[in-house]
Amino acid sequence: MNIKPIVITFSLLLMSGSALADDDCDDPVAGWQPRENLRQKLEAEGWKVFRIKVDDGCYEVKGRDPEGRRAEAEYSPATFELREMELEDDDDDDDDDDYRGKSGNDSKSINKEQAPRKGIITGRPTVTVE
Repeated sequence: MNIKPIVITFSLLLMSGSALADDDCDDPVAGWQPRENLRQKLEAEGWKVFRIKVDDGCYEVKGRDPEGRRAEAEYSPATFELREMELEDDDDDDDDDDYRGKSGNDSKSINKEQAPRKGIITGRPTVTVE
């Protein structure tokens, strides 16, 4: 029996587990700064903060960035170092229309009732209850 493939597979599994553990903040709780300090720092930078919560040992902030876009950011609780930021699109595909129009493709030739964008049908459904 050849044991080499088993050893290689086991080694790869061990290495992948340690790589996944790097996503969390590992600051000792004794060194954490209060959430209110992070809120004040972000508001001084022009943010509108909706919520700050602890997620995987990091401070997760939801709010609007200085440009007015909805954002979700992850900060180290001890140093307030930005670890990750994700911007959300509020426009309901308005920017996509502008981008397609500039590229030279005429998106007006498709009837919107025939092919809804991304499978999303706009409008409210009607329900009758008897």
